[in-house]
Amino acid sequence: MRLSNLNKYFFVSLFITLSFFSYLNAENQIDIWKKDNKKDTITKEEKKDNIQENLNLKVNTSTEKVNKIKIEENLFQDTLDVKIYGIHDPEKYNFKLSLWSNTESKEIKKTISRISKLKLSKTAEEIFQDTLLTFSYTPINMSIEEFLEIKINWLINNQKDYELKLFLEKNKDFHFQEKIIKYLVDKSIANTDIKKACEDINFLSKDIKNSYLEKFKIYCFVFNKNNDQALLLYDILKEEKQSDKFFDDKIQFLLGIKDKTSQKVADNNLLNFYLSSITINNFKYTPKKSTPKFIWDYMDSANLIDFNIIEDMNKINELEIAANENRIDPKKIFSLYEKIPFDLDQLIRASDIYNTLGQVESRAIIYQKFLLSDNEEKKIEFLFLLKDLFDREKLNNVYTSFLSKNLKDIKNVPKEYEEVVKKNILVDPTQKRKKIKYNDKILHRSKVLKFYTEKGTSQKKTQKDLNNVFKKIKKNKDYFYSAKDLALIEALKNDGLTIPDSFQINQFAKQYDVPSNLLELAKKEEIGFLVLKIVEIIGEDEVNNLDPETIYFISHLLNKNGLKEIRNKILISSLPLKV
Repeated sequence: MRLSNLNKYFFVSLFITLSFFSYLNAENQIDIWKKDNKKDTITKEEKKDNIQENLNLKVNTSTEKVNKIKIEENLFQDTLDVKIYGIHDPEKYNFKLSLWSNTESKEIKKTISRISKLKLSKTAEEIFQDTLLTFSYTPINMSIEEFLEIKINWLINNQKDYELKLFLEKNKDFHFQEKIIKYLVDKSIANTDIKKACEDINFLSKDIKNSYLEKFKIYCFVFNKNNDQALLLYDILKEEKQSDKFFDDKIQFLLGIKDKTSQKVADNNLLNFYLSSITINNFKYTPKKSTPKFIWDYMDSANLIDFNIIEDMNKINELEIAANENRIDPKKIFSLYEKIPFDLDQLIRASDIYNTLGQVESRAIIYQKFLLSDNEEKKIEFLFLLKDLFDREKLNNVYTSFLSKNLKDIKNVPKEYEEVVKKNILVDPTQKRKKIKYNDKILHRSKVLKFYTEKGTSQKKTQKDLNNVFKKIKKNKDYFYSAKDLALIEALKNDGLTIPDSFQINQFAKQYDVPSNLLELAKKEEIGFLVLKIVEIIGEDEVNNLDPETIYFISHLLNKNGLKEIRNKILISSLPLKV
């Protein structure tokens, strides 16, 4: 996105009130986003200043009757032609183009590196993603390419396919474009969705010359039964010396130019592996631990993995590791366990003998024992014993969802197990949204919240509700104003509502400390860095699980820098009671 294309932004509107109306009429509104890059001028009798190409906007006006007015805005970039990349317009989340411009790159990189190691909660991930993908200038001492790579790598590593396609649509002619397209193509091939992969290849511009993607484009014409076009592109590929012996063999076979093809499996990339699988008779391949994830995914999706290896414990263990790394569906591991043979005596004595068996067999026999048990308390015991066995080998990912699902199915949980069962049941992010239960006896749970939770709630209605809630609370001499109450009140005041004089915000605020390092970031307007720090604080926790003091100071910091959208997300997630 070129700055010259952001014509909907009006960075500076300069109005000078002069003693003479003629001067007022002479003033022009300055728009730095105009596509034609035409320089605006300000005329003032004997003095004229032009807008400089380096975006240092300097307007000087002076007369004998009017004091000198000088407005200077430095946008940190040298020309209107500088490129910036992202998905969201800055105004969407109350940001500016200078979102990162006041922070050193090394601090940004360190923080993003730490965040990338966390399994962020839904809210934390949303805030991080929205901030990272906003159109903006780069941090200090960071190149455009380096910043772009950080954005794209995060999207790919977190499998944000929708956002990656949006990035391709909103940004033209950028470095790493082919990296995104290759990822999307390989992802679709891995899911055996060749039609979708061929749609994804259309993002490839004519200017990009990537032999891997060009080869797949040729195959897509074969797939869609357009052999003439495939042959034409293939000839061009050969002329440009971008083909190779393996691809020549496969594409000529698929085009019907030759009757036979090599039976050798090529696994150096997914395209070659895929071409091998569709051209070799009775295709067989045994993946290894070192086999790339996309090949594992493709084999799993295409049902090419042999799950009838019930006597080879080493191979079963390799499949367990693959499932733990999300290379194959964990459910298939449990199907394998069911097939491992144990005699009746072993099954009866499973609780006593499992430790004498190998790792795979011990998990299999306890799993079978769980299936055979008709006592709910015993089922719980076997489920948690099995959890310990998976934890020992650091195979938690294989088991987490399985444990959660089966604990949910247990209807009568004994009291002594209630807490541990609840702790191990996963929250489904797709589950039906809970309704908010308002309570006007508690300020931060009152109907006042509708100002944030229900779109269209007027300020007038909210002011009325706020006054009524304060009247009720005033009657309750035992009412204690909490940190959550303070967070809500500060937000309301920030948004233009009138707070009763009896509620002395500054006095209440003294009870709670706001980290000085974060206050300093807010003061220096290191906005992007501040948001990263907030994301890091939230981390793997959902916002509603944060302590009230943390919710308050996060909201307070966001208020200081006018970040209402993110603040509202925090308030909506943390304040209401949802049932």
